[in-house]
Parts: sequence; C-alpha cells; structure tokens
Amino acid sequence: MASHRRSSQSGLTRSARTTVLSAAAATAAALAAAPAGAAPTAPADGPKARVDRLYAEAEKATEGFNAAAERSGVLRERVGVLQDEVARGQERINRMRGVLGSVAGAQYRSGGMDPALRLLLTSDPDGYLDRAAALDRMGEQQAGVLADLGREQRRLDQQRAEATRTLADLERSRAAVAAHKRTVERKLAEARTVLNSLTAKERQDVDGADRASRSGGREDLPPVAGGVSGRAAAAVAAARGAVGRPYVWGANGPDGFDCSGLMQWSYAQAGVGIPRTSQAQRGAGRHVSLAEARPGDLVTYRDDASHVAMYMGNGQVVHAPYPGAPVRYDPVGMMPVSAITRV
Repeated sequence: MASHRRSSQSGLTRSARTTVLSAAAATAAALAAAPAGAAPTAPADGPKARVDRLYAEAEKATEGFNAAAERSGVLRERVGVLQDEVARGQERINRMRGVLGSVAGAQYRSGGMDPALRLLLTSDPDGYLDRAAALDRMGEQQAGVLADLGREQRRLDQQRAEATRTLADLERSRAAVAAHKRTVERKLAEARTVLNSLTAKERQDVDGADRASRSGGREDLPPVAGGVSGRAAAAVAAARGAVGRPYVWGANGPDGFDCSGLMQWSYAQAGVGIPRTSQAQRGAGRHVSLAEARPGDLVTYRDDASHVAMYMGNGQVVHAPYPGAPVRYDPVGMMPVSAITRV
C-alpha cells in the first residue's frame, strides 16, 4: 500500500516536471518567434488594449474616408468635364438647327410653282438655273446637316446620361465620406472616454506602455542605414523632417498627417506620386521581405493594411500613430506586418 502511494507520488512528480518543462519550452519558442524590436504586449482586456482597439478601428474608418474622398475628387472632375462636353454639344446642335432653318427658308421662298413652269415664265433663264443649282446644293447640305444633327443628338444624349450616372456616383461617394467621418469621430470619442475614465495609475500604465513601445522616443533621429536610391532618400528625408508634427486624421500635410497621408506627402516631396490610402499603398510597388527592407520602403500593418509606416533602417520606422501622438519613430515590429513595399 505504501509502495503504491510512493509510486503515485513519483508519477505525479514526473507529470508536474513534464508540464513545467513543456511550458518552459513553449515560452522559449514564443520568445524566439517574436519579431525583433516588437513592442511589449499589454493585457488583451486592459485599458491600453481597449484604446488601441478603438484607435485601430478609427484608423480603418479613416482610410475608408480617404478612399471615398479621393473617389469624390475624381468624380467631381469627371462631372465638370461631362458638363462642359454637354454644353459644347448643345451649341453645335443649335448651330446646325440654324443652318437647317436658313435652308428651309430659302426653299420656302423659292417654292410654290413647278420648276419647269418657272423656267418657262422667267425672263432670266440663266439666273433661274443658277438659283436652282444653288437650291440643289442647299438641299444636299441640308441632308448632310440633318445626318450630322442626328449623330450629335445621340452623342449629347449619351453624354447627358453619363453625367447623370456620374452625379449619382458622386452623391453616393459623398454619403460614404460622411459615414466614414461619423465612424472616425465616434471611435475617437469612445477612446477619449476610456482615457478620461482611467485612474492616475491606469493612465500611467498606458503612458508607460506607449513610451516603452517607442524605445525611448527616438527624438534623437537615429541614422538612416545606407543603400538608399535617390527618390527613396528624398522621401526618407521628408519623413524625418515631419517628425514631431501632429496626427490629424484625413490630412496629408504639410502641417498634419494621418498614416497614409504622411507616406503620400513624403514621396510627393521626392516627385513621386503614390496612392492615398494605406491599402492602395501596399500594392504601389514590389513586395520584399523584412530582411530585404531598405529605407524608404512602405511597411503596412494588420491583415487589412489599415496602417502604414516608412522603414528608416536600423529596425525603425517613421509613422503618424494616432490622435495625440505626433509623427515619430517606432520599432518596425510594433504590430503585425502585412507587407513591405518598395515604391
């Protein structure tokens, strides 16, 4: 009986030892798999996690706002072009109708009598034949103008129909802009409510986690690694120069930026046009691995690519984080990387 008890205790000890060793191995594996420079994680249900989640949702809505606003701008330009084309088409039709009116008036003034009888009775046969030939030519001109008028009318109808459809698209795009704007403002208000409800200790914990994620803030502007092309170097210089400027959602510089606005503005300073949204910026060039990343590469984050930063070398990126946090340096592994794009 005692032997059985010793055997049971011995078995429990081996089981516990196995459990401890397995847990240690799993922990070591998790640490080994963590990306270099990754920010320390906060509890999934803690205040910082809630605020971060709201900021992420606001950022996703901001990129939706940017896309809808960009589409609205394109549609407004197209509507203007179509309206000008419709106006010019109507002017052409009015001129054609004027020509047709002149021809009809000339024919009316010369009508009313059989042409052979008019020739017989006229005192100036040569003059009559000249006028008759002119009327024939006017008749041919009238037929040509009528054909042109029909074509112009059909073109004008098509242009008006396209303008109507484009105006409807513009109204839908404006509605999308307004909807995204409301979502952004609601999420940011919720984040402010959470922050305002925190105790001093909780606020200190949130601020401390934020400072830790910044690896000391990097206000000293760490050196950029080498191997940068001309236009990438100019974009990197622009992004470095924007450090300290405020996050402003929906803005693309020069006084304030959201994440994708900073990327677009920085590359614009290098004479390079890139799309407005972080999702479109993810596809704006060739994808490379993190090991191949060079300064100037765009680093998009999260599965939906709702955040973007610029790689600066030395494991650092520059980005516009969220409201209340200025443009700054952070570790490249601050959140899950979606893609690294070389413009």
